Amino acid sequence: MGGTLLLLFVVVLSAAAPQVVRAAKPIPNSYLVGVGEGDNSIGILQNHIVETVNKHPNAGWTAAHNPYFANYTIAQFKHILGVKPTPQNVLTDIPTKTYSRSLKLPKEFDARSQWSQCSTIGNILEQGHCGSCWAFGAVECLQDRFCIHMNMSVSLSVNDLLACCGFMCGDGCDGGYPIMAWRYFVQNGVVTDECDPYFDQVGCKHPGCEPAYPTPVCEKKCKVQNQVWQEKKHFSVNAYRINSNPHDIMSEIYKNGPVEVAFTVYEDFAHYKSGVYKHITGGIMGGHAVKLIGWGTSDAGEDYWLLANQWNRGWGDDGYFKIIRGRNECGIEEDVVAGMPSTKNIVIKDGGSSGTAVV
Repeated sequence: MGGTLLLLFVVVLSAAAPQVVRAAKPIPNSYLVGVGEGDNSIGILQNHIVETVNKHPNAGWTAAHNPYFANYTIAQFKHILGVKPTPQNVLTDIPTKTYSRSLKLPKEFDARSQWSQCSTIGNILEQGHCGSCWAFGAVECLQDRFCIHMNMSVSLSVNDLLACCGFMCGDGCDGGYPIMAWRYFVQNGVVTDECDPYFDQVGCKHPGCEPAYPTPVCEKKCKVQNQVWQEKKHFSVNAYRINSNPHDIMSEIYKNGPVEVAFTVYEDFAHYKSGVYKHITGGIMGGHAVKLIGWGTSDAGEDYWLLANQWNRGWGDDGYFKIIRGRNECGIEEDVVAGMPSTKNIVIKDGGSSGTAVV
């Protein structure tokens, strides 16, 4: 009887307790025989994952040992997946864009060829060992949009955003919120990469070069002599989300250029080499942000998104990857953010035109 009352008390107490919504934590990798929970010291690249994917009849993609992660442990791989779940209270005043279904879209689209004059769209960068993907995705999209809408070729500073946004954006190299990066562009702007580069020129002593390197300190001073920090700032007009319907996402890219997307990464994604990715095997590793630049349909009839990663060209399909489109694979369609470039602080020099921002 006493046991029954105790059980009843526990049930009632559980029901009365407030339900706290928590971000999904990386789950133990049940596929690795003999590896205990929390053991992150083994390599992220595993033969059995390559074999499982490549033998799967419906995988639709090819796995391989990507050279970029040859020396990465699971812990190091998790660390570079720097997207934190966005607090719900932050999103209450963020507008969400939708588009008319009457807008006709092409069956295939690639921002690199659509705006071939904009070389930044096809750049594949490297975030190193820092969980700065949230900053890379935002900076890459904004500089692309400066080219698309204002005919300006500019490389913007990931380091400015990473070091100076502070708690508003999250925890720097330990992860951040993509939408808040865009808010930083509206409020503070971002300097050029020349003014505040991500990697130092001497050796490798900056954000992600070494696994234990901390978030860089915000100095607000250009590394190049005679350049003034505030004069090098480039701004965004706004910061917004795009509705998760594929038509809305495609319309935004088609009209305005690449967008930043966040998604859940599983172990098998580290092994992606080619084809249209979908999760096949392995546990959750974390959240990652990348640049979405287009879409299409594979020869096998699978609709896909085309994305540029920032793990250099030693990963994936020369740094790019495709993921299945239209079913929110790994949450790829539910966290899409962007903003439009601003004419604020843009100085016309030598008779050149600054162009006009489209808002």
